Amino acid sequence: MTRHGKNSTAASVYTYHERRRDAKASGYGTLHARLGADSIKEFHCCSLTLQPCRNPVVSPTGYIFDREAILENILAQKKAYAKKLKEYEKQSAEEKASAKQAEGQAEVLTKRTQFSAIESTPSRTGAVSTPRNETGGLKRQGGVISSEIAAKVRAHGEEGTMSNMKGDKSTSLPSFWIPELNPTAAASKLEKPSSKILCPVSGKPIKMKELLDVKFTPMPGTESSAKPKFVCPVTRDELTNTTKCAYLKKSQAVVKYDVVEKLIKGDGVDPINGEQMTEDDIIELQRGGTGYAATNEVKAKLIRPQLELQ
Repeated sequence: MTRHGKNSTAASVYTYHERRRDAKASGYGTLHARLGADSIKEFHCCSLTLQPCRNPVVSPTGYIFDREAILENILAQKKAYAKKLKEYEKQSAEEKASAKQAEGQAEVLTKRTQFSAIESTPSRTGAVSTPRNETGGLKRQGGVISSEIAAKVRAHGEEGTMSNMKGDKSTSLPSFWIPELNPTAAASKLEKPSSKILCPVSGKPIKMKELLDVKFTPMPGTESSAKPKFVCPVTRDELTNTTKCAYLKKSQAVVKYDVVEKLIKGDGVDPINGEQMTEDDIIELQRGGTGYAATNEVKAKLIRPQLELQ
């Protein structure tokens, strides 16, 4: 066999994985992902617990939640906001205190400088007093080193002429052997937290009063089964994950979207209770995944503030 026969290009079959790899590298064509049944949740299940809803509600963006689960999530977000706000207020108070302390130190330093200038002026007897450093320390970038630290610097500076802590370098360079002169990283500054409560799936603002009750129409004979089935109350067709559905605010019912296009948009009347409707009274239900696959139009980023509180 020749060397060419051992190459991957000698195969007579263009495999599925090779096709996907080449399509991704070229940037052309459409990539299709094979999603199993476990990647798609049932349309009537909660978007948080992925279990059938005991008390279903719908958000303004069209996502189904169990009332208990979404209220717990909102409460957890509020607790997380209160914790972050408390830390931010503590940081602000510390910044104000440090600024006030720095202002006081600058004022004291100015008074000491003025006093030293007065002391260094010639006296009546003609003697000139020598300027003194009140702290007995050394000048250093960012402030004055205390006398104890200055003594340590001088002691380490006597080790040799090649030392980094010798002479003028001792007042500007940090010292590995002296803890007081080691550089420290500044604490990360916290930003003011946002008080908005976000939907755990769509990421848009949500309020408790905007959650609307949902009434599913069960299929006759499946009310007491472990996996109940639901139908459209108008067409009596079974509702599944592949069915495009809509929620009607007037009757709190879930119907096929064909009913909206063929009946409601033409007559403007709810076909269940006969009340007048507008386009604002219709919410298109979103079909989402289980969180293990990016099947939503907007990639789901579940907010789990309860993990931050632990």
